[in-house]
Amino acid sequence: MSKRLSIILPDKTVAILDRVTTKSNRSRFIDRAVRQLVESEGKANLRARLKEEAIASADRDLAIAAEWFPLEEEAWTNFEKSGGNAGEKTVRPKRK
Repeated sequence: MSKRLSIILPDKTVAILDRVTTKSNRSRFIDRAVRQLVESEGKANLRARLKEEAIASADRDLAIAAEWFPLEEEAWTNFEKSGGNAGEKTVRPKRK
């Protein structure tokens, strides 16, 4: 289903539109342009929100990692002493 809209565009925008599409294809072109812009801005907004949350949570995440590191180190030590799984390569976490 489609809806007819009446919109007002600046003369410069109409001139650009006329250069890239025909008058009979304006609606299709504008539809594609709007969808593409909304998709790209939506992704950019999501990236920005994820980055903000990561920055806001960084101190908490580092504290949790520091709190659990001794237990992980102990588990790796016990694992290595027991011989680990035969045939599998293990990588021990490095202490920073």
